[in-house]
Amino acid sequence: MEMDNNLLTAMVERWRKETHTFHLLEGEMTITLKDVAMLTELPIDGDAIIESSQKPLNGWGQFISERLGINIPEEAEEGRRVPPLHKSMLLIPWLVRTVGELPEDATDAQIERYARIYLICLVGGFFFPNKSGGNMHCMWLRVLLGDWDEIGRKSWGSACLAMINSELCKCTDPKTKQAGGPMFILQLWVWEHLPTFAPICPANSWGPDEPLRQWTYGARWIGAITSGTSLDGYRQHLDRLEFNEVTF
Repeated sequence: MEMDNNLLTAMVERWRKETHTFHLLEGEMTITLKDVAMLTELPIDGDAIIESSQKPLNGWGQFISERLGINIPEEAEEGRRVPPLHKSMLLIPWLVRTVGELPEDATDAQIERYARIYLICLVGGFFFPNKSGGNMHCMWLRVLLGDWDEIGRKSWGSACLAMINSELCKCTDPKTKQAGGPMFILQLWVWEHLPTFAPICPANSWGPDEPLRQWTYGARWIGAITSGTSLDGYRQHLDRLEFNEVTF
């Protein structure tokens, strides 16, 4: 879906880091674990994701080579200033290009490697992106290259919500220009709970056999086009937001 940066900026301006809530005319609201679970179906039960950011004894390059069978060059690609692995940050697009396409006669080992790289892309590029343009901190690899069952037992939804709150708090600093994290969840939350700001929902035109109906609740917004409202327009509407415009 298209991201509405003006809407997100207007909501950030209403965020209070002391209470982790949005201050609106009719009261305070915030994103809950139930919201995250409903919109994404990420698990909110299970083990907390707690990993060390320190390098392994032999370095991240060796760690990746042993688990994915990929050797990371020490030189930068053409057009980039730093190599694919730099200061514990891994360039995800480089990893995808290096692996290429999965062959039709792939072995189980190759399939497993592709599945792990898919998770790396999903976690580092979609659910927990930072502001560095496609880079992911290697601390995530301790989880994603570990035991499959352990990965499934993690509370990914809780981690998403924690990162959203953390990024919103950072954005209260006027010097902050961008936000990382799964801000798409915040946008979905606004569209669901403040529907007056939402575009036309694509799901309204779905037929009974639409495959997306089997996806997460948030998938009903796939393909949504934002309204094009200006930042001042959102600010003014939030200033006069009425109780009956809020969905609980």
